Amino acid sequence: MNTRLSVNVNKVALVRNTRHLGIPSVTRAALLCLQAGAHGITIHPRPDGRHIRAHDVGELAALLHQWPGREFNIEGNPLQNLMPHIEAARPQQATFVPDAEDQFTSDHGFDLTDAATRERLAPLIAQCRAWGVRVSLFMDPLPQQMPLARALGASRVELYTEPYALAFARHAGQGTAETAHALQAEAARYAAAAQAAQAEGLQVNAGHDLNQHNLTPFLQAVPGVAEVSIGHAFMADALEAGYAATVRGYLACIAAA
Repeated sequence: MNTRLSVNVNKVALVRNTRHLGIPSVTRAALLCLQAGAHGITIHPRPDGRHIRAHDVGELAALLHQWPGREFNIEGNPLQNLMPHIEAARPQQATFVPDAEDQFTSDHGFDLTDAATRERLAPLIAQCRAWGVRVSLFMDPLPQQMPLARALGASRVELYTEPYALAFARHAGQGTAETAHALQAEAARYAAAAQAAQAEGLQVNAGHDLNQHNLTPFLQAVPGVAEVSIGHAFMADALEAGYAATVRGYLACIAAA
C-alpha cells in the first residue's frame, strides 16, 4: 500500500484571519498542494472559527470536486460543529477527534472503553455512513481499543503520533542508548496498534507532529499506513520552500519508506 499525503491547511487560515484582506487564500494553498501531487486536503473547523471558517468548507469542497481521486478530510469533534459541515460538504472522510471547544490542539484519542463515549459516537458514525462518508476515529496507540472502533462502524483509525514525534526529537537531540530505547518502544506501540487495527479490517491513518525528519522512520516502523495528515510542520516548511516543493519533499519521505 502506498501511503497517501493529506495536507492540513488550517494554518493558512490562521494567518489569513489576522487581517481582513482575504490573504493568504486557503483555497489557493489547497490548489497548489493538489497540483504538486498531494493526495488530499484536511481541515479542522473549530467552533471558535480561529482558523477554518464555514465559507472555507464550502469553497474547498467545490475545489476537491474538481479533482477526482483526491480526498477531502474534515476533522473535528462530532459533538460540536462538525456534523453540519459533513452533511453540507459530503467529504470522502470525516475524522472524529475528542477535542474540547477551547482546546489548543488535539492531544489525545478517544477512550472507547467508556460506554457513554461509544453510545454518543455510534449514531454519528452511522449518520456519516448514510451520507456516504467514511469515518476515521482519532486514537491513541492502544491495540485493545481497535475492536471497539470496528464495532462502532468506523472504517479507519488515525493514530495520534505526538508521543512518537517527541521520542524521535529527544533521540535526535541526544542520541543516547536510553533515547534510542525509548524511540524503539514508542515505534513498537504504534506498530502493535496498527496491526491490531488492520486485523479488525480497519485502515490506519496517522497524524500530529509528523515532519520530514521523522516521517520516513515512522512509516518504516509502522507498515501499512494508508494516509498521513500533516499541517503544522508542512506549513513551517512551506514558508521557506513553497507549497509545491514541500509537497514533493513529503512525498519523497513517503517513497523512501
